[in-house]
Amino acid sequence: MNPDGRIRHTEPRLADRSLKRPAMKRFITLVLLMLGIALSARAREVFPINEGWRFYFKTERTSDNARHVTLPHSWNTDPLAQGYWLETTGNYMNGMYVPKEWASKRLFVKFYGVQSVADVFVNGSHVGTHRGGGTAFVFEITDKIRFGTDNALLVMVSNSWRDDVLPTSTDMNSYGGIYREAELIVTESTAVSPLYYGSDGVLIHPQSVSAERAEGEIEVHLTSRSGNTCMLNLEISAPDGRTLFTKRQKAKIEDKPVLIPFQVENPELWSPDHPALYTVTAAIGEDSITDRVVVRTGFRSLNVTPDDGFLINGVRTPLHGVVLHHDNALSGGTLVAQDYDADLQVVHRIGANAIRSAVMPHAQYLYDRCDETGLMVWIDAPLQRSPFLSDMAYFATPAFEENGLQQLREIIAQHINHPSVVMWGIFSQLWMRGDDVTPYLRRLNETAHTMDASRPTVACSDQDGTVNFITDLIVWKQNVGWQRGSTDDVAVWRDLLQKNWSHLRSGVQYGEPGFLGHKSYTSQALPRSNWLPEERQTRFHEEYARNLQNDSLFWGVWIESLFDYGSSRRPYGVNGTGLLTLNRREAKDAFYLYKALWNTAEPTLHIVNKRLRLRDGNMQLFRVYSSAGTPLIMAGADTLAVTEYAPCQYRTDSVSLQGVVEIKAMAGALRDSVTIRIGNVLKPKRTPGLRRTAGPQTTN
Repeated sequence: MNPDGRIRHTEPRLADRSLKRPAMKRFITLVLLMLGIALSARAREVFPINEGWRFYFKTERTSDNARHVTLPHSWNTDPLAQGYWLETTGNYMNGMYVPKEWASKRLFVKFYGVQSVADVFVNGSHVGTHRGGGTAFVFEITDKIRFGTDNALLVMVSNSWRDDVLPTSTDMNSYGGIYREAELIVTESTAVSPLYYGSDGVLIHPQSVSAERAEGEIEVHLTSRSGNTCMLNLEISAPDGRTLFTKRQKAKIEDKPVLIPFQVENPELWSPDHPALYTVTAAIGEDSITDRVVVRTGFRSLNVTPDDGFLINGVRTPLHGVVLHHDNALSGGTLVAQDYDADLQVVHRIGANAIRSAVMPHAQYLYDRCDETGLMVWIDAPLQRSPFLSDMAYFATPAFEENGLQQLREIIAQHINHPSVVMWGIFSQLWMRGDDVTPYLRRLNETAHTMDASRPTVACSDQDGTVNFITDLIVWKQNVGWQRGSTDDVAVWRDLLQKNWSHLRSGVQYGEPGFLGHKSYTSQALPRSNWLPEERQTRFHEEYARNLQNDSLFWGVWIESLFDYGSSRRPYGVNGTGLLTLNRREAKDAFYLYKALWNTAEPTLHIVNKRLRLRDGNMQLFRVYSSAGTPLIMAGADTLAVTEYAPCQYRTDSVSLQGVVEIKAMAGALRDSVTIRIGNVLKPKRTPGLRRTAGPQTTN
């Protein structure tokens, strides 16, 4: 028994004694840390429980093969996965000592992300089940704890396909495991509830925001095992730390939350240029504080109109957004702070002012950074195509629909305080097949408005019909000119949208794959259906940017996506729509196009197709992206004639070249160059396909 009376991880049994020393060192450090916290505070205590876990696949049948892991963890990056994509079940075990002194307290376990279904057990008793991999969840474990001794914690996790858990099918890999952090929350008998949809229990609802005044309500969820009232203390602090609002009142503890009106005079408004953040504190206690929860928020007004576009605090703010999937080449779905910091550097470098969290939310850390830097965010609910119960159609089932509502409620409750989050995504690219999905979509939309009236709802659609008139905003997923027609047809589509549907609050999203290893001159080597050279992706983006960027018809333009991401459904196991590779090491040409268009702080000069060092045919033309003015382009010692094809896009006339030639571009102080070889490029022969020698045969 621990004499200090603090929680500890149970020491695992290992054959090799040398392996125990690091674990023991961590244990001692943890005990000392917790002891320090306990002596300095009477309010709730929160302890990370990321270390000391043992993991094994269910197929291994016994915990004897369990190996030590640290959260966050995904079995898709586990050595025994051997590079294969796994949809399976795994078990996570941990032990913790709970002191007798905590017998009067309440204990909760919080998991910030488990993909996709989690069953939690304490000392062999089932505590609860959570279905959905993108959101946090909390279970109270007080009644299952043995105080003054060791306790066993088991989490059974599955990322296998299920027809009652969204998304039932998606292009993005769902990395199995406890892929985000976990913690133990210890409170007194009466506390701000951590059980309300996995949130902090304190939700801010701005109702009227202007430069003169911010008004709204603070929603506080309370829980108690020892009484039906408590003293609730609320405080709002300004960005500079000054206390602007206080409220102290006796609150009833019942099934509904406590709603406290608030008012802040002359607020600093949150905006992309001035991301001002306020602190809201909810505390319980009369003579002394027994529980305290602190959250951050910001005050700003949002409005979108067909004529004025997207307005923040009454200022028109066109959104230049990128889609960000939950993936990373090295860590898969186990993204940590360093991963997000690196990705945000790329977002700022390209000059985007908004991100879309596709399929599911990212970790809270990302949105904290967006709050601080002024990035605007669109968070999706997991109602996606490749769709529902099959790849063919939607079939309504109560379990499926309730899970979608549950996950949407969790998303809103957990992210409502982020001023950077400016819209809730309800669905994306649904097929209008099977049962009528529109009644369910209306339920989702109404749920979002009921929980949060301050933000618009949005959907991404590539279909016609009533599905496009349910949410407040619509983003058209467009790829005309990729699989059908020409990229010039996107101008025709834009003109038809302007003529017939200009009253809609429309945005647009586009993007298609391009792989650096695929070269146009080797396209005969493999089937063309899977052959996606970067040059084709580049031309697609050039035409779309020419026709859609800065068009007043759209309140926002979204590029799909910023990075390539893992997709086991695809031939190469990767969706190559990113402007950068999955490993973040190489930027594709299209990245520099949007950097030139969006990043006004850092000038851009980039020669297109520099990776195409071998070129066939004497006649060559060159394309350059420049935000530093018309570039001077030279082939060897010759200056080439240059025309502006579109904003930031410049092209030369075709010129006859031969042999090894250095191409140079200059604009202001910027320089770029590439050396190419021009001549006959050896092309591989197309492999002949199998010849059919008989017609289709019947089967039994």
